[in-house]
Amino acid sequence: TGSHHPVREGEVFNTRYQTLHKLGCGAFATVWLCQDMRRKKDVAVKVLKSRESFAEAAQDEVALLRCVSSMKKKDQAGENIVCLLDDFRMIGENGFHILLLRRILDCFPHACLVFEVLGPSLRCLMGNYAAQGLPLPFVKKSLQQVLAGLHFLHKRCRIIHADIKPENILLYGRDKNLQRLLPDAFGCGQRTDLRLKGQGGDPGNRLGESDLMSIEVKIADLGSACWTYKPFSKEIQTQPYRALEVLLGLDYGTPADIWSTGCLAFEMATGERLFDPQPGKYFSRDDDHVARIIELLGRIPPQIALSWNKSTKFFSRPGALLRISRLSPRSLHSILADRHKWTKDEVTPFTAFLLPALQYSPQRRATAAQCLQHTWLTA
Repeated sequence: TGSHHPVREGEVFNTRYQTLHKLGCGAFATVWLCQDMRRKKDVAVKVLKSRESFAEAAQDEVALLRCVSSMKKKDQAGENIVCLLDDFRMIGENGFHILLLRRILDCFPHACLVFEVLGPSLRCLMGNYAAQGLPLPFVKKSLQQVLAGLHFLHKRCRIIHADIKPENILLYGRDKNLQRLLPDAFGCGQRTDLRLKGQGGDPGNRLGESDLMSIEVKIADLGSACWTYKPFSKEIQTQPYRALEVLLGLDYGTPADIWSTGCLAFEMATGERLFDPQPGKYFSRDDDHVARIIELLGRIPPQIALSWNKSTKFFSRPGALLRISRLSPRSLHSILADRHKWTKDEVTPFTAFLLPALQYSPQRRATAAQCLQHTWLTA
């Protein structure tokens, strides 16, 4: 996990988990496919980096995941959240667990989180449908599972996920026949799409409708999550899915996850990001993001736009952006009807579902429970 001491295939964690191969890596952790030698089954072990700056974040993630596991057992709910099976440290005080076969020389212990093995991410599946979006029945089913997971996190665990996006929604199949179609991977690594075996066994084909509808999804990666009563950071969420209140530096809560889910819903249904901000010569990516939000959803009320004592970062006066003067208003209806050729019968119920999730005021934004009851989702 560090530049001097990478984990190698065939090594054993905690006398129990033998590494098979690497599944993926990121800025803060590496994920390994391992065999649980006690239970004789495959697991995914997330090895968090051991630098001092990561130590507190690792402790927070473990505490959040333990809370989720505890509430799952208590309520027999939360099946749409990735399950933590075990956690341990490689080295530490009083002879904590170490890696066999070699000595770890890092100053700080590696936190290791053991999860069930799932399939690749939703991002990988979306790569096969980029031009037109995923079939709407699958979009609805997946959103129901994501929202059910968020409702569990928000109400039962008092946790804000803080990074809902396609990469953090993982696929899996309950049907053993379907599991053959999903690669044995925790993520799709460097690939931009998921090379599934479709009809006829040819790789790269899209799944048949019945197989696609058999896929389940789970929310993964609580590495950016926080408690509803104790936010860890002012800046959360990946940029295209970042809620307005986070962009403006205001206090945030569980409604920030609902904004991200609205962005996710649009992207799944159309294959296009709802907001894809880019920096310009005279303005930042955040400036462009706020401008795109106003173009789509209308003027931000002054009580929201100017409620931050540093509001001059974006606004010169109520409703007027500081560095971007020329806006091109557009509506969800026109984007879906004109660009994506949706019919009126498709556009109207979908926008009725989406707009409450994108309310400027977090207090007025739909909750996960309210989204789950919407007629577009249940139809």
